[in-house]
Amino acid sequence: MGSIWTMGEILVEIMRPGTEMPFHLTGEFVGPLPSGAPAIFIDTVAKLGHKAGIIGGVGNDGFGRNVLERLKRDGVNCENVLVVNDKATAVAFVAYFEDGSRKYIFHVDGTPAVMTPSLKEMQIRGVDFFHIMGCSLSINEKFRKKIMETVDVFYQNRAHITFDPNIRVELLGNRDIYEIFTPIMEKCSIFFPGVDELRFISNGNDLQACVDNLFERYDLLELIILKKGKNGSTIYSRKKKIELPAFEVVEVDPTGAGDCFDAGFLSALLEGKDLFTAGKIATITGALNAASFGPMEGKIGPKTIKEMLEREGLG
Repeated sequence: MGSIWTMGEILVEIMRPGTEMPFHLTGEFVGPLPSGAPAIFIDTVAKLGHKAGIIGGVGNDGFGRNVLERLKRDGVNCENVLVVNDKATAVAFVAYFEDGSRKYIFHVDGTPAVMTPSLKEMQIRGVDFFHIMGCSLSINEKFRKKIMETVDVFYQNRAHITFDPNIRVELLGNRDIYEIFTPIMEKCSIFFPGVDELRFISNGNDLQACVDNLFERYDLLELIILKKGKNGSTIYSRKKKIELPAFEVVEVDPTGAGDCFDAGFLSALLEGKDLFTAGKIATITGALNAASFGPMEGKIGPKTIKEMLEREGLG
């Protein structure tokens, strides 16, 4: 069986413990909690029992130790994570609101999160999926180019390139999103947008028309996995469409659920599962994450997934 790798920001989150606690008001925070969309994704892949690796960087400090120890404990290959002595680990502050929205303050640019080992020091063999997040591409132009250079290396080594736009307006600033995302879309085989992201990237409103537009524009694109939160998900191939309902849990914290969804889907494909079952596993994985507080939490593992599938009559 092959492996899954990713590249991008590794950070800790400092989170408001409840809703309607905006940043400008003095109040409590909880953390540090291990995080960063690529780190959440790859940690979940490892917890699901697959070979997993990440390329990134942390500071040689308590926050860096917090997230690096979690990744290693769960089985992620961290040989290509730089530990930098003279810079602090990246931090994201998160606040929640009753309407389900979130606000972020990022301290990422200029930190070890955007520093990586040189390509010649990395051994890239037998990787099935190389997964990239749009938030990682949005931090700064130098890091985006470094990621794209690495994408090219994995692509040349026959890895499938997969992409979640994971748009964070706090990171984008005034930069052109099409200029940022087009190069990765040209090599992408599996795309994981949310509804608004699909419409934005396709420059349309009707979802099916947006999907058709992307398939027409990008020859390598095989699957579009549309994540719709509480409304479930839709898997689009060039020949068919599969609708999947959400897996009902009591939502505690949605941060990281989409990243875990991606991990569940790709892990299932690695196991040879059909698209419907892969979608079910992805839905369950994301739901388990949302049912726990913290971006890298949840009772996620092969045994739990198997039990949940059996409840759905798919055991």
